[in-house]
Amino acid sequence: MTAFAPTSAWVEEPAVALPNDPLGANESCDLAIVGAGILGLSSALDAARRGLSVRVIDAATVGDRASGLNGGQVIAGFKYDPDWLVAHFGAKRGEALVNFGATTPDAVYDLIAREGLNVPHQRSGWIQAAHSEVAMRAAEERARQWSARGVAAKILDASEIARLTGARGYIGGWLDPRSGAIQPLAYVRELARVAAAAGVRVAENTRVATLKREIGGWVLQTADDRSLRAKTVIVATNAYADGLIPGLARTLLPLHSFQIATAPLPDSVLSTILPEGQVVSDSRRIIIYYRRGPGGRILFGGRGSTAEPTNPRAWAHLEHALKRLFPALTDVAIEKRWYGRVALTLDHLPHVHEPEPGLLVAAGCQGRGVGLMTALGPRLIDYIVTQDAERIPFPITPIRPIPFHAFRNIGISAAIAWYRLVDMLER
Repeated sequence: MTAFAPTSAWVEEPAVALPNDPLGANESCDLAIVGAGILGLSSALDAARRGLSVRVIDAATVGDRASGLNGGQVIAGFKYDPDWLVAHFGAKRGEALVNFGATTPDAVYDLIAREGLNVPHQRSGWIQAAHSEVAMRAAEERARQWSARGVAAKILDASEIARLTGARGYIGGWLDPRSGAIQPLAYVRELARVAAAAGVRVAENTRVATLKREIGGWVLQTADDRSLRAKTVIVATNAYADGLIPGLARTLLPLHSFQIATAPLPDSVLSTILPEGQVVSDSRRIIIYYRRGPGGRILFGGRGSTAEPTNPRAWAHLEHALKRLFPALTDVAIEKRWYGRVALTLDHLPHVHEPEPGLLVAAGCQGRGVGLMTALGPRLIDYIVTQDAERIPFPITPIRPIPFHAFRNIGISAAIAWYRLVDMLER
């Protein structure tokens, strides 16, 4: 019997070889970065361009984790609306966060253009589709707040959202023109390529086992007993955090983001689904998101089981939702199924920590990691170079583990079941 193996729609055939640079027995550098995802590589590229010697170490290979497995949606802002951020953080910090969040898509598309990255991309906008009257009022308020800040946001009625998505069951929504989509695996691999060309040395399949402070910096010891000395360290492991930073993993709620891709669709069907190329997330608490993908496919994603999937049935909830929204796809084959791990925080905001001087940590993307982590990387380097905390938009906070974190899977499963019920009953 053949074992089930998830396969991403992003897998490149053949994949372009990247310059893996294994770690030596005893090395040193200005900056060590643990994690070769979007945050790690965007930080590394910026640091190298400023003249720092940089080593990036990853327990897997570039693109094997969430940075290369996500849906590729590039969405501006955060889970919270601009007015809430200003009220919660105060005028200075709140406006800084609003301005930072507003420009995270710019960071992605400007980087692609500036570095000449070979990354399929489009910037046709993001639609947040409302499934209830409550959600529609929230969408109208969010659009109003961004419009007041100069964004050409557009409120969509039932007929407009039906035309732009081709989906059934939405009563309206709003369109954010700043956002769009990329091919995420190509993006993270191209980041690695240009970072290496700038002098960054990337070591794959190398797990950092311990991190110890010493005079003048840090010592990173690997699982196979190699060591790296660095003046400064950034830990950019996000949902794949382990015990390297005490308590860090217990500040995060790791969830699996499941995705499916249809077989290539005929033009007669494809022309009725997302005809203008926007990406979509709906307003449900357990969100569904979708977009067009390579080869004339529709890509469809959402949260799934907290357990590692072992067979195609783990994606059944997405197939049901796909058929509910797009009845014309009822008999279309699902050719690819895959998943990655994402990190949520209890307050639904990204967290930046500095447990000790010279050690920085950032985690918790809340589904906006492509733009957020691309933009945050250079800000972390700004702080390292200047020691000016205002260069980082988020407050630097202590690591505070979530109480009863050991029972998180039970709590998450119960919360998902509850939220699905509320989504179904909400009007």
